[in-house]
Formats: sequence, C-alpha cells, structure tokens
Amino acid sequence: MTVHKTADISAAAAAENAADARFATPSGRKAFWRATLSCWLGTAMEYADFALYGLAAGIIFGDVFFPHATPAMALLSSFATWSVGFIARPIGAVLFGWIGDRHGRKVVMIITIILMGASTTFIGLIPSYATIGVWAPTCLVILRFTQGLGAGAELSGGTVMLGEYAPTQRRGLVSSVIALGSNSGTLLAALVWLIVVQMDPQSLLAWGWRIPFLSSVLIALAALWIRRHLRETPVFEQRKAELEAQRAETLQQAEPQDTRSFWQRSRAFWLMVGLRIGENGPSYLAQGFMVGYVAKVLMVDKSVPTTAVLIASLLGFLIIPLAGLLSDRFGRRVTYRCFCLLLMVYAWPAFSLLDSREPAIVIPVIVVGMALASLGIFGVQAAWGVELFGVRHRYSKMAVAKELGSIISGGTAPLVAAALLSYTGHWWSIALYFSLMASVGFITTFFAPETRGRDLNLPEDAA
Repeated sequence: MTVHKTADISAAAAAENAADARFATPSGRKAFWRATLSCWLGTAMEYADFALYGLAAGIIFGDVFFPHATPAMALLSSFATWSVGFIARPIGAVLFGWIGDRHGRKVVMIITIILMGASTTFIGLIPSYATIGVWAPTCLVILRFTQGLGAGAELSGGTVMLGEYAPTQRRGLVSSVIALGSNSGTLLAALVWLIVVQMDPQSLLAWGWRIPFLSSVLIALAALWIRRHLRETPVFEQRKAELEAQRAETLQQAEPQDTRSFWQRSRAFWLMVGLRIGENGPSYLAQGFMVGYVAKVLMVDKSVPTTAVLIASLLGFLIIPLAGLLSDRFGRRVTYRCFCLLLMVYAWPAFSLLDSREPAIVIPVIVVGMALASLGIFGVQAAWGVELFGVRHRYSKMAVAKELGSIISGGTAPLVAAALLSYTGHWWSIALYFSLMASVGFITTFFAPETRGRDLNLPEDAA
C-alpha cells in the first residue's frame, strides 16, 4: 500500500514538474496566455452580468417590474429575483462540475459562456410590467435562473484552469486573474451604468436600462471565440489518461468508486464553504445592497454609489494582484485571515458613515468595503480553493462548495439585509449580519491547512 502511494506521489510530482516545464516553452506560454485571457473574459462576463443586475435591482428594477410596491418592498422584491440566480448556481455547479472532471474543462467553459451571454441579453429584451403585467417579473426570474446555471460553473472552471496552468511558485498571483476578471466585469457594469443614469428619468425607465444588458453580448462573443481554440490544462491531460486507463481496465467499477470518494472525503469541501461565506456575503453587501440602500433608502443621487463601484473597480487592478502576491509570499491562511478580520471591524463604522448622505463620505465607504471583500479576499481565495482539492474531483467539489457557500451568503445577503432593515428600521442589524458572515471566514482559516505550492496532481484533498 505504501509503495503504491509513494509511486503515486512521485508520478504526481513528475507531472507537476512537467507542467512547469511546459510553461517554459513558447507553445506552452502561448497556451497559458490564451487560457488566461479566456478565463479573464469569462469571469468578466459572469460578474458583469451579476453586477449589472445588482445595480439594476438597486436603482431601476423596482420601478420597471414592481411599480405598485412601496420603495422598501420594491427593493425587497428586486433582490428576491436576484436570489433566484444563486439558487440555480449549485445546480449548475453539480452538473457542469461533473462534466468538467470527466470530460474536460474546455467543453464546460464553452457551454457556460453561451448560457450566461444569452440569458443576460434576453433580460434586456423583457417588456416592462406596464406592457405584459405579471409575465414581466416571471420572465426575469426564468432568465435569472438560466444565468445562474452557467455562472455556477464559470467561476470555478476558470479558477481551476488558471490554477492548473500556473507555475507553482506564482499560483497565487496567476489565479488572482480570476478576481481581476470579476473586477473587470464590475468595472464595466459600473461604467455603463454611470453613463446610462445620466439620462432623463423617463428615457432611463422606458429603454435606457436595457443598454447595459444588451451590450454584454459583445464580451460573450469574444470569450466564446477564444475558448474554441483552448487546450486542456496539463493537469487534466494526465487525469484524462488515468481515466481512460481505468475505463479500459474495468468500466463498471471505476465510476462508482470515484463517486463514493466525493462524499467520503468532505472536510476540504466544508472548509471551502466556510471560506466562501466569509467572502461572498460581505462582497454582495458591499457592492449590491449598499448601492440600493444609498440610492433607494437614503435617497442619495444614483450616480454616487455607481461612482463608488467604478472607483473601487479601478483600484482593484492594484489590490487583486497584490493580494495574490501576498498569499504567495506569506501563505494563503494568514492573508485570508487578515482580510476577514478587517471586514469584521469595517461593518460598524461603514453603515454609520453612510447615514451622513455626504457623497465625499459615502463613496470612500463603499470603495473600502469592495476593496476588502470583493477584491482582496477574493484574490487570495482563487489559489487556495484550487489547492484544497485533489485532482479527482477538483472541479466538481470546488464548484459545488463555492456555490453552496454563495447561496448561503451572497445569494441571500441583499435579501436578508433588506428584510432586516424593513423589520428593525436601523442599520445596526445589517452591520451585525455583515460581521457575522465575515467571522465565519475568519474562524474557518484556523481549521484549513496551508496549501501554498501544493502539487495539483495529487489525487486526495489537502484536508
């Protein structure tokens, strides 16, 4: 047994060295940069979709799809449809994660970009409530669901692909490109919305809000064109050879054994759920709920929170790679832990300062929240998530864990926050909710292993 295990580790180490050597060749570097650009565009597409929807939910969807509700109930209804996308994400993660672990990362990356691009474009074509009545929010819910199916596998697929392509010693920095993609999508959404909200209210309500959703098809087409020419990662190529050998030996026994191992070794899975809650909940409160709170409840000019998201997204191009470098230098655990601790402290003064309604104060508060939750901590999470899981179920386990954590935290965070605000009438309940989610990530870091530099060809999870 020990001899076989040692042989497996030696083979995995050799494959990891082969992957690094492949990066040193011109063709290997070309494949790496193509994969990097593809993952960046795909994640930009995903987060442009969700940022567009988050901004639209906070700014305009209440008037378009729920015109007869009170401002508070319109905001609550808008974020309820927001949550539908997160309900679909774990389903997409299970389905496409299974495909990705058995048939390759590339095929899934093509399917997900088509799903997300089509869904977002069609959202921009939905008639208003005034035109088709209840069918308007119904169509919105259906398209949010299909959008979530694709997004459920897109983020993890891109993270896995980048992590498996990256040189071992720079995995934190390279994997943070996923966070750069999300930041680019948020930046694009904020930039487009900042332009659109300058329109007169009648034009914005009638047709202006559709422009951001319809224009997202350009990103989808660019990402699809690049992904058609992608190569599989070096790690999956070895895994594919192993799977083919297993099937040749005994097709009936290999798959059931592989499936059981998914559920039998679940510690890394639950650690990823905890880490995701600590990041995703505060992230969507900072870039989703705060926007709606400032625009609809505090009645601050709509361009103020949109400007804040734009500034934070620009700063993200510095913050995200810095976070990745810090995790390469000091380790994943300590870097992640520091971000979670800062988020726990941030929540209380943040909501107190927002009540000032002063743009010079509101903008920096939102910027700092996004810098910590949506940018820095996310930049560290990418490499850590890839390294936590073994090659057998890396895609499916990480995708399902991330989306489960997301639906528990980010998917419901704006909805829960809106309900808390409606019930208590004060921001302290939201600040407490914010801090509790960040504390889940903080506590999880004490149970998660340090994985910096781990061999990604190893079959077992790190925990």
